[in-house]
Amino acid sequence: MFKRILVTGATGFMGHHIAPRLKEAWPEAELVAVGRKDYDLLQPGEPDRMIRDVQPDAVVHLAAKSGGIITNKKRPADFFYENLVMNTHTLHAAFQNGVKKLLTLMGGCSYPSKAISPIGEDQMWNGYPQIESAGYSVAKKMLLVQSWAYRVQHGFNSVVLIPGNVYGEWDNFNLEESHVIPALLRKYIEAGEQGKNEVMAYGSGRPTRDFVYAGDVAATIPWFLKNYDSSDPVNISSGTRITIRELTESIAEVTGFQGRIAWDATKPDGQMDKIFDVRRLHELGLSCPTPLKEGLARTADWFRSARQEGTVRL
Repeated sequence: MFKRILVTGATGFMGHHIAPRLKEAWPEAELVAVGRKDYDLLQPGEPDRMIRDVQPDAVVHLAAKSGGIITNKKRPADFFYENLVMNTHTLHAAFQNGVKKLLTLMGGCSYPSKAISPIGEDQMWNGYPQIESAGYSVAKKMLLVQSWAYRVQHGFNSVVLIPGNVYGEWDNFNLEESHVIPALLRKYIEAGEQGKNEVMAYGSGRPTRDFVYAGDVAATIPWFLKNYDSSDPVNISSGTRITIRELTESIAEVTGFQGRIAWDATKPDGQMDKIFDVRRLHELGLSCPTPLKEGLARTADWFRSARQEGTVRL
């Protein structure tokens, strides 16, 4: 079906998971995996040069500027500008240069802050995203508009998928930039190594979230590239509800932390319930089945090894 597949952001978190899955699905195809050192997609003309150089018939666009809530709050302009520029010009260059199909990802944070759980794809335009990460999430949301517009006017085939709260190997474990799971895994592993008797957790622990293992998300990508030809987004998540308290206790268990978990209830809880509706995913015959504790254990093991090898972002 595809002779040459280009993967942008291949050296990033999701790129490490998705590129091998694409190679398995198309063993005869040439997989061209590039990162920022190969093409800086923020530079004028670079997306077009990349597509012309590689001449792919499919593009899996994963290049993005992403991070946790702290760094999003500090640098909203960077997150808005960099994601908007990379996405807009890469999709346009793919269309202009005759690419058959482009697949890309956005985040569940692009849903309205007041979306009602379980959050279905039909709620995307019912309000403004959470303000703390709006620079990133609104820029990503424009992918939906661009995909639709280029399909209507030019017949260009692009697909935008919405993974939930993704975690797994090759994640970013920098405490200022990371999301909740890598941050907690690192905290509890280091607390155990340092012999600490107590680790402080923020909030009440009552909010509920929906987490998905990166390997499960990656496993669905070849199917969408082969079979899905629509600009209607699809949630890719586990659809399972877990409280932050349960998550924290699970992380303490899989990391072997024996101390006490103290809760600072003066810290804000944020949105109390955020779960993704995965009925559309299931109707397509797909799912994300890895149990949370299993995925956490794999991620913790990888972090310990990668830290020794110096290949983890700290």
